[in-house]
Amino acid sequence: MRWDAQRLDLEDTSTLPGMPSIRGLLRSVQVPEFPGLTFHEVRSRSALNAVPGDSSMPFPWTINPYRGCSHSCVYCLAGDTLILMADGRQKPIAELRVGDRIFGTEKRGTYRHYVTTEVRAHWSTVKPAHRLTLADGTELVASGDHRFLTSRGWKHVTGAMSGAGQRPYLTTNDELMGFGRSTRGGKHCPEYRRGYLTGMVRGDAHLKTYRYERAGRSHGDVHRFRLALADPPALDRSRSYLSQEGIDTVEFVFSPATDVRRAMRAIRTSTATHIAQITSLVAWPDEPSEAWRRGFLAGIFDAEGSRSQGVLRISNADDEMLARTQEAFSAFGFDAVLEDRGLPTRVRDVRLRGGLREHMRFMHLVDPAIRRKCSLDDIAVKSDADLRVTSVEALGLDIPMFDITTGTGDFVANGVISHNCFARRTHEWLEFDSGQDFDTQVVVKTNLVDVLRKELARPSWKREHVALGTNTDPYQRAEGRYELMPGVIRALADSGTPFSILTKGTLLRRDLPLLAEAARQVPLGLGISMAIWDDGLHQALEPGVPSPRARLGLVRALTDAGLPCGVFLAPVLPGLTDDEESLDAAIGAVAAAGATGLTVIPLHLRPGAREWFMAWLGTAHPELVPRYERMYARRAYVSAEYRAWLAARVAPLLARHGLDRQSGGAARQVDGPVATGVPGDEEAGFPEGSLPTGGLPGVRPPWTTPVEKAHADEAAAEQLTLL
Repeated sequence: MRWDAQRLDLEDTSTLPGMPSIRGLLRSVQVPEFPGLTFHEVRSRSALNAVPGDSSMPFPWTINPYRGCSHSCVYCLAGDTLILMADGRQKPIAELRVGDRIFGTEKRGTYRHYVTTEVRAHWSTVKPAHRLTLADGTELVASGDHRFLTSRGWKHVTGAMSGAGQRPYLTTNDELMGFGRSTRGGKHCPEYRRGYLTGMVRGDAHLKTYRYERAGRSHGDVHRFRLALADPPALDRSRSYLSQEGIDTVEFVFSPATDVRRAMRAIRTSTATHIAQITSLVAWPDEPSEAWRRGFLAGIFDAEGSRSQGVLRISNADDEMLARTQEAFSAFGFDAVLEDRGLPTRVRDVRLRGGLREHMRFMHLVDPAIRRKCSLDDIAVKSDADLRVTSVEALGLDIPMFDITTGTGDFVANGVISHNCFARRTHEWLEFDSGQDFDTQVVVKTNLVDVLRKELARPSWKREHVALGTNTDPYQRAEGRYELMPGVIRALADSGTPFSILTKGTLLRRDLPLLAEAARQVPLGLGISMAIWDDGLHQALEPGVPSPRARLGLVRALTDAGLPCGVFLAPVLPGLTDDEESLDAAIGAVAAAGATGLTVIPLHLRPGAREWFMAWLGTAHPELVPRYERMYARRAYVSAEYRAWLAARVAPLLARHGLDRQSGGAARQVDGPVATGVPGDEEAGFPEGSLPTGGLPGVRPPWTTPVEKAHADEAAAEQLTLL
């Protein structure tokens, strides 16, 4: 029966090992983006699934773009792996956040080119580690499933020549693509700031004291400092550094923008004390420190440097400035040469050799303020860096690792091109067995949007509430490849159909503009499941799901966009996350993110999940095993006594954070008072914002009587377990 929605009016049937014979199967594919995962692409006969008439769910229809879920992750890189950001700086992958702008690549003709892209999702877990070492000294710690771009295509860190583990993998002398080993710059300490001001002021400022005499007036001293720049970041940094030295300046417009020139802003001061201080600050040090040299190179590059057409140079006419610049380059092992173009101004160039490899090392070492000079946009992925693999070794350790999803499907990690890693664990569904199929098979309804539009256009369609996320997550990682949801959202909104989405996937952020537009057409609800708040438990129990903090960011993005967002804090784990401190922190964070409602749900242990969870508990927290065996001995849900205890603990916290009147979770008395915001399991309700409110003519509300509402509340937990 569950395959009914996959059928087509086709005579021939495709059969695959481990998969039932089905109508409508187009192909089964394994794509590099999802190592070990098989997509079964089908043509679906229907898109809308009717909820059985005797169901107490508060919606009559559902849509499931996918069967199975790729929402766990192989995870790829150690947390300190440096990711190239869109401004040319680097940030550890552990510190990335959804929405961050970074560099990926795009293939154009013969070459790949660097392009800016966006982090769409971010996860972490613990995995066995391997160290990959390259000839130029680059080191990366990654899982065996992670892939890097080589001159011969994408290859996994580990693999096999034959058998079940057969796949392309890295071997000695494979050559990776990218610019290679970079470096970490130090802090902007006082010596760095002094070096920066020396390079900037000596390179581009007017600093002078002189005496004047006029007839009939006594002579006097004139003190002037002025710095005018077209790049606000460099001017702002200079002004800030001067301010930290007690030198206050006045900002003014130096020259307005024209058709051929950018506007220039400037700072100035004219007090004798300030001029003396600046003069002292920019005096040449007898023994320049490493920090001073970094700052000096950053300052002179911001003042007099350029980078275009593959050439990075610093220009000046002063012999000492040029000599100091060459000396600073040399101190860090750069190959910089002095070039004289014979200009009448005597302006000469110190040019940095080594191409993109050395350009990026320079940028990361000195950290200039003007980031437009650091861009890689549209530069071809070519380099003379020696990126041959010299060794791949298993470290024998399980360590925290991180994964991101990006708009381009790749990113730059420690200077080499790295591919997204994706999940392989799925939910038990359809007629697949519960062994390897459980982890590796996902059905994709490739024609879902076309079929949905036809169904919504039928005269018989009553525009009733349609729910997404009731079986498998519509924003699992497979959505990043197939992009079915934008079409689904447009089709529902254009037809005047109210809908709701329940997800853990931060990929939903991609569709914020579409959802905001849809909200102006139809009632909609958005629900986010926060799962486990504690980071350690999250990594152990839900390694393939975006972190709670990433999902909090999604809640904030939704509410900032004026959209409703109800949050399910689920599951609460007895003895692990039900203490007052943990609950207060979680509820407070949800409230601060702007959630429109909150429901708290204790853990359910249905068959299948029970065996897996109890095995984990026996290893991680054996002292709790007897308690759980008693609590869940004869039921999948916690006892009424525990629900009452948890309700008493949660209710004042909801009130404290202003969510007591906005929450749908309740231990409800149908004929008596309603206590909102109280946790339950089958009694739990949907938080405000997670279901459509209001309506259009002819659209039935989610419930019409108190009894229907209570029945809907009882069904909420069943829906939640599907996520």
